[in-house]
Amino acid sequence: MAPAVCGTLLGLALYTGSLCAASGTAFLYHDYCIIGAGPSGLQAAYFLQRAGRDYVVFERSHAPGSFFALYPRHRKLISINKQYTGKSNSEFNLRHDWNSLLSHDRRLLFRRYSRDFFPNADTMVRYLEDFASLLKLRVQYNTAIVHVTLERDVKAWNGHYFLLTDQDRQNYKCSSLLVATGMWVPNVVNFPGSEYVEGYETVSINPEDFAGQTVLILGRGNSAFETAENILGVTNFIHMVSRSRVRLSWATHYVGDLRAINNGLLDTYQLKSLDGLLEGNLEDLAIVKDKKGKLHITLRFYLDNRNTSAGIDSITLPQDELDNFATRAPYDRVIRCLGWKFDFSIYNRSLRMMPEKGNKKKYPQIKPSYESRGTRGLFVLGTASHSVDFRKSAGGFIHGFRYTTRAVHRLLENRHHGVPWPSTVYPITQLTNTIIKRVNEASGLYQMFSVLADIILLRENATAFEYLEEYPVGVLAELEMQTGRKAPNGLFVVIMEYGRNFSGADKDVFYYNRAVGEAQHAWQSNFLHPVIYYYKCLPTERDVRLRPPDWPLPRPDAVHHIVEDFLTDWTAPNAHILPLRRFLENCLSTDLRNFFAESCFLFAFTHQKLPPFCQQGYVRMQGLVGSEGLRRHAVEAGLLEDYTLTDFLGDRPPDSHEGSQDQLLRNHAIPVRPLQHLVNAKDEL
Repeated sequence: MAPAVCGTLLGLALYTGSLCAASGTAFLYHDYCIIGAGPSGLQAAYFLQRAGRDYVVFERSHAPGSFFALYPRHRKLISINKQYTGKSNSEFNLRHDWNSLLSHDRRLLFRRYSRDFFPNADTMVRYLEDFASLLKLRVQYNTAIVHVTLERDVKAWNGHYFLLTDQDRQNYKCSSLLVATGMWVPNVVNFPGSEYVEGYETVSINPEDFAGQTVLILGRGNSAFETAENILGVTNFIHMVSRSRVRLSWATHYVGDLRAINNGLLDTYQLKSLDGLLEGNLEDLAIVKDKKGKLHITLRFYLDNRNTSAGIDSITLPQDELDNFATRAPYDRVIRCLGWKFDFSIYNRSLRMMPEKGNKKKYPQIKPSYESRGTRGLFVLGTASHSVDFRKSAGGFIHGFRYTTRAVHRLLENRHHGVPWPSTVYPITQLTNTIIKRVNEASGLYQMFSVLADIILLRENATAFEYLEEYPVGVLAELEMQTGRKAPNGLFVVIMEYGRNFSGADKDVFYYNRAVGEAQHAWQSNFLHPVIYYYKCLPTERDVRLRPPDWPLPRPDAVHHIVEDFLTDWTAPNAHILPLRRFLENCLSTDLRNFFAESCFLFAFTHQKLPPFCQQGYVRMQGLVGSEGLRRHAVEAGLLEDYTLTDFLGDRPPDSHEGSQDQLLRNHAIPVRPLQHLVNAKDEL
């Protein structure tokens, strides 16, 4: 096929495999390029394929999920695979399935691949291979992207194209770039003697190789404790050193902190079984190797201005001056388990892919919409996007970023293709039920708590509402632009939150009276629970920027906490539903109750304005009439007065209605007006 002009092809919505000529170089063009065929890359590919978009996924390995082919080294995943929940609701069950990607194919649920609560990593590799092949995703394997740069063009979607080059110098051009490479570059700390340190990525996983040895592990995350767990029973003792204290996931509510499955070393440390944990800055350390091959831990300043080549005997060690120095015993091995960071090396400076600051510097800088702060049209997906919710939610893990990836796709659909964010319109009478249904089954709200929220856009006069699911709250001020939906009449935001001060490394999360059980104290709930924010108008960017510390959203006009529940089942009529309905009614100045036809009939003659349920149901001949059994139940429950015919008809035959209507009106002191007045009243309704 002869090369075509790039601008012309773009205007015609380029098809896969098209060639563009730029400065004499041929480029294969795609609307969307995805780098990486890990879980987030495949998830993005699925959504693009379902939408019929032109895309390609570049994967450097011969198969998807290459990271899981090696990691975790000891092959046990820490993402749960819960087989049974007692419910058949597939959306609810995803709350407790941390490995499945989102798709329409029921065969691609992870529980069909493994029954283990903590599955083997090899199963994840097989699952991702099937996900790509069964869904026929367009993945180009054995293609390592080694360089990415920009080409300015005012006709491009974002004012520029992304130019990619692979290891064979094949060139590609994209209008939008999705980076799903994950975090795979090992974190390394350089200090004197660091050449003696073994990396987690290469150290032996055979426990017998550590028999009778003394081991020092650098790091205090799951990879460090996983390594220790593997050799705990064969070593003399294990010491673990890191700059921060150990953080337990059950104390912080953060899945990336130490999981219980790996914390055996904490037992042996606290129960005086030789193993131990230390805190210290790794950059201040130094390692000296003696003539017997033993590794001695010292401090960097002890080596300053000293001739280390003369041997260990000429070096003053801390234990020479302090006879109870903690790490005075020599070690046989030192293992580095410090996690991974993002690979910035392939991106040209023109993309301005900069690292975040502080403890998030291992991630690239991105906006709450997951778009790069430096380059429009470049989105970061998956683990590398975790800076948005680092140490707050689950965005760095499959059970979190499968939802944020879907959110990014919806943003792109609106921006590039004019497809608004999916929504459903309901009558206002369904507001309470819709919220209750979502908070009891939605998996995206549950997993990405404080990050993704459902948005309820109110229609004029609060007669109806439009429901948008799982929108990133960090860009709430941009809702109209990002979704293509309008919010002129106010909105509710439905989100899940933990208590403000409940979790943390220094807090006792098992303290007495840790749970709240009464609706009036719901705002003090500690465990994950739904929170509804009400805004009379859409918050501005300034409102978002100046929100209170640790608040996921700006200060609202009204807020309601649904009290925490031990079963995470918010369906109790008095504790959960009734307070929510009253909150909504107060915000909307309306009555959201449901009524029987008889009650609506009485309202029609006793009130100037009917409740919404009567307006949208009874007046349209859709009221709840029910059977005699239902009517009797309503009477016994106090929902209806007992207007049985025997109360006021006397000897009148049951099928005679003339007297019953007169008696009904007299019982409620409703003046009987001429027929013409009733006709006029009917017309007003």
